Amino acid sequence: MSKIRRETETFGTVDIPAGALYGPQTARAMANFPVSGRRMPREFLAAMGLIKQAAAAVHRKASRLEETLAGAVIAAAQELIDGKLDAHLPVDVFQTGSGTSTNMNVNEVLANRAKAMLGNQVKVHPNDHVNMSQSSNDVIPTALHVSAVVAIHNDLVPALQALREALQNKASEFDDVVKMGRTHLMDAVPIRLGQEFSGYAAQIEETLNLLGRVVAGLCEVPIGGTAVGTGLNAPMDFGQEVCEIIAAKTALPFCPSPNRFAVQAARDTALFASAVLRNVALAMGKIAGDLRLLASGPRCGLGELHLPALQPGSSIMPGKVNPVICESVIQVACQVTGCDAAIAAGATGGVGSILELNVAMPMIAWNLLTEIQLLANAARIFGDKCVLGLQADAQRCAELVEQSLAMVTALAAKIGYDAAAEIAQQAQAQGKTVREICRQKKILSDTQLDALLNVRTQTGP
Repeated sequence: MSKIRRETETFGTVDIPAGALYGPQTARAMANFPVSGRRMPREFLAAMGLIKQAAAAVHRKASRLEETLAGAVIAAAQELIDGKLDAHLPVDVFQTGSGTSTNMNVNEVLANRAKAMLGNQVKVHPNDHVNMSQSSNDVIPTALHVSAVVAIHNDLVPALQALREALQNKASEFDDVVKMGRTHLMDAVPIRLGQEFSGYAAQIEETLNLLGRVVAGLCEVPIGGTAVGTGLNAPMDFGQEVCEIIAAKTALPFCPSPNRFAVQAARDTALFASAVLRNVALAMGKIAGDLRLLASGPRCGLGELHLPALQPGSSIMPGKVNPVICESVIQVACQVTGCDAAIAAGATGGVGSILELNVAMPMIAWNLLTEIQLLANAARIFGDKCVLGLQADAQRCAELVEQSLAMVTALAAKIGYDAAAEIAQQAQAQGKTVREICRQKKILSDTQLDALLNVRTQTGP
């Protein structure tokens, strides 16, 4: 039989495993919320540690916390930042909507760990010391913002920059390859494969621009607002001083929100962030879907691209190779879209954002950080395992261009729309190319025809 210890708090006595660093409020939360088995993300817990560490440092400097006690809390918080205390942070994501259970879980663990560091000779209280000048209502949204900004800056942005560069390089490499453009999945007019890829690179570039706006918004945090934004029980400059420490440690421009009432009562910045992440996902999904289609075949599809062959594609069809990376990216896009829908629901008035507090914060934090991590991983894999190894089949592209009835578009300005349409209809009926019908009908001289049907000039400069 495992050993237990018995602790008492405002609701009464609770039995806790003897080796656990958490306390009675965590134990109650574990009993109350056995919902998903999902814990708060590592990035979020690290942000919680950073906030608690900064708060203790501010209080130590102002002599509100005794030097030795504050030092122990700061050291314990560093262990939380480093992931050494994760086993003692078991509270489920789907808990009280303010995240109070997670905040108290962190407070209890840091208090007990600091106490152990001091040889169990000094009382360290989770509320009075670790949570001094804080409430869950400003700590949890601050941790949400800090963790999201750090993850976007450190993981997602570099991955997207690498993907953009890979697409830009392919745009240059493929600039001489002329192929058929397609609208409505039907032949349109010629386009250079490089131009097509320049569009993909520009899509990723625009998502990076939008993420810059996201980071700027999320860097404004509500710490110091305590319960409802008024700052009751927090010293006047507490929020500013905590932000300065967090900014110094992360090298990111965190600062107090100009209106803590808005940033505690609503999750508008998280909602905007998620919308942009959905945009990133859909852009990547569109690109992946296009590459999959352009590489379809290898003999009975479009076959304009060749994707890297990474693994067998079928358990029954020997030699089949599937566009597995593209399909992985598309699935990530679907999942991120689902996460965004959950965040939107959680940020909606009457559901999550009610009066002075949003009450869906743990769920919003989990989904937002899940989006960031999925997209960062998918972008990195997409670039490394798919885009970098792409090859163009220039001969196949040229054959399809010559066969296309859309080539007649270049003649319309010279011979008129109706005459050009008649040529296209005859070419289709006779199974010939536009060039062959024009020569058969002797509508234009060979010199005029070759000039108008020059596919490279049709694609612009």
